[in-house]
Amino acid sequence: MHAIGIDIGGTKIAGALVDEAGNIIRSDRTPTSAGDPAEIEDAVVAMIRNLSEGEDVIAAGVAAAGFIDAAQSTVYYAPNINWRNEPLRKKLEARLDLPIIIENDANAAGWAEFCFGAGRNYSDMVTLTIGTGVGGAIVSRNRLFVGGFGVGAELGHLRLIPNGLPCGCGAHGCIEQYGSGRALLRISNEFADAGGIGLGLAAARARTGTLTGVDVSALIQAGDGGALAALRQLGGALGQACASLAAVLDPQVFVFGGGVAVAGELLLEPIRAAYLDNLPARGYHPEADFTTAQLVNDAGVVGAADLARKHVIEQ
Repeated sequence: MHAIGIDIGGTKIAGALVDEAGNIIRSDRTPTSAGDPAEIEDAVVAMIRNLSEGEDVIAAGVAAAGFIDAAQSTVYYAPNINWRNEPLRKKLEARLDLPIIIENDANAAGWAEFCFGAGRNYSDMVTLTIGTGVGGAIVSRNRLFVGGFGVGAELGHLRLIPNGLPCGCGAHGCIEQYGSGRALLRISNEFADAGGIGLGLAAARARTGTLTGVDVSALIQAGDGGALAALRQLGGALGQACASLAAVLDPQVFVFGGGVAVAGELLLEPIRAAYLDNLPARGYHPEADFTTAQLVNDAGVVGAADLARKHVIEQ
């Protein structure tokens, strides 16, 4: 019952042969040629063939950022690759003697956490991946939610602040502008500009002229007041969003992944506090658990493989 998972990122394509328990048997990776869809397709085909060699593989799943249809077949739109209404599943199956499914990368990672990671003891889960942007995944009653057209769970584009900061999606005030790694850098620079508790951030910025995520992370771990204040502000925005999500989805657990989530309890504490402050009918509304992701960089390939296996079994 082995399956292959492929995760197409902005800089690399990762692949793995995965068993039914979510264990990676062997893996592979190659740089991504983001400007050349045909080259990416060739690389995915070569990787699947390489990982399949000598193995009894029942399916392969391909995870990529973008809008994927509900049939797990067509990429409506990919932000980093020139795919527009791309029949990727059809193209790959024409070259591989193997059933293929295509899935959004955040959905694949969230499914892996649900099945094998931080969400495995729950039936209803929301995952928020806090990276450059904010990715999302929803599991409801043990099933991955994708919506009527397949493009649901774009949680980073939940409207948080009316007429707020402009977002790359074309809207204003999205949670991605207040709760992402990019937002953490913006907030940190604001503290650096203000002086006071931001002096440590200002000093880090002065060394190279630019404040980086590595700088902020190091200052957070060192207990720097400005960096911790920036993280608390970020957590407050995320917690407010979680309260709104709870009113609609009623998850039992929120799982946070991505680079910012390595802060662990330093991030979760302000998220919980803002969630409780904004939770409808607090005191009578059951309260969700909050935790960080466990599979980290392997989540995309493991989730894509398991979704492909599930697709074949349910046919």
